[in-house]
Amino acid sequence: MEHTILAIHAHPDDIEFLAAGTLASLARAGYRVILATMTAGDCGTVNHEAAEIARIRAQEAANSAALIQARYFYLGFRDMAVFSDHPSRQRVTEFLRAVRPTIVITSSPEDYMADHEATALLVRDACFSAALPNYSTGEADAAMPLAEIPALYFMDPIGGVDRNGTEIIPHFVVDIEKTFDLKIAMLMEHKSQREWLRIRHGLENYVSNMQKWTRARGALAGIRIGEGFRHYKGHPYPQDPRLESLVEGQLYRPLAHQQEPLDPSMVTPMVAAMADRSADPIEQTKPLSKARKRSYSFVRQVSRRTP
Repeated sequence: MEHTILAIHAHPDDIEFLAAGTLASLARAGYRVILATMTAGDCGTVNHEAAEIARIRAQEAANSAALIQARYFYLGFRDMAVFSDHPSRQRVTEFLRAVRPTIVITSSPEDYMADHEATALLVRDACFSAALPNYSTGEADAAMPLAEIPALYFMDPIGGVDRNGTEIIPHFVVDIEKTFDLKIAMLMEHKSQREWLRIRHGLENYVSNMQKWTRARGALAGIRIGEGFRHYKGHPYPQDPRLESLVEGQLYRPLAHQQEPLDPSMVTPMVAAMADRSADPIEQTKPLSKARKRSYSFVRQVSRRTP
C-alpha cells in the first residue's frame, strides 16, 4: 500500500513540538507527508493584528513543512473558535477526502486547551465520515469519499498531561535521534512565537524547552530522544499497526528498562487512553487535487517563500 501521512493539529508549531522528528523520518523514507493546522494562530501575538500574525505564522508553517518536502495547509478556523459541530466536521471531512490520507496523526483529546481537544474530536469524527458515501460536505464540487477510514493516531498532549495534570502514557515511542536536528530546524522556523511563548507560557527558550521535552519522552522508553503516539482503536477504525510498521526500526515500548525495538505486529495499547478566518490572511495557491481542479473556500495551501 502506498501511504499518505497527514499530521493535523490546532496551531502552527504544535506539530513541530510533538511529531516533526517522526514526520521527517517518514518523509526521508519516501512517504507522502502533509502538515495541516486548523488555525493560522491569529491570537498568538502581543505585537500584531490578527490578519498580520495569521499571515506570518502560516508562512512560517509552510517554510517548516518545506524542510521535509511536505505540503502545508491551513483550514481557515480562528484561534479559540475550533468546535466539534456539524459545519466544522463537514469542513474537515472535505479536507480529508481531498488529500486522501491512509494515516492521520492528530492532537491529543486530553490537553491543556480547547483548540487542541476540539481538533482531536473533529479529526476523529471526520475520519469516520470521510468514508461514508452519503455524508455530504455541502461543497458544490466535493471530493469523492474515501474507500476506508484512515488509521488514526494521537500525538502526546503538551507536557504529557491532561488538564488535571494526570500523565498520559503513549502506546509507543519513536526514536528520532537521526532526525532531531531537522525537528529543531523546523521549530526554529516559527520565529514569531519566541516572544509570545516567553510572555504567555513562561518559556524563555522554546527550542530548548522542546529539546528537554523530547529527551524526557524518550526516557519513558529508555532511549535518548523520542516522540510518543497512541493508536486509536475504537470500532470500526483500522486496527492494524499501520504507522508502527513504517517506523518499526525506531519503535520502543514506553518502559524505561526495555530497549529492544518493538515488533509492530506485537503492538498493544499500554493504557486506555490540537469558521471564520481573518480577512484573507493568506493567498490561495495550488488546488488540493491533481486529478481535478477544485476550489475550496475554506482551505488554503501555503508554499515556502523563496528568500
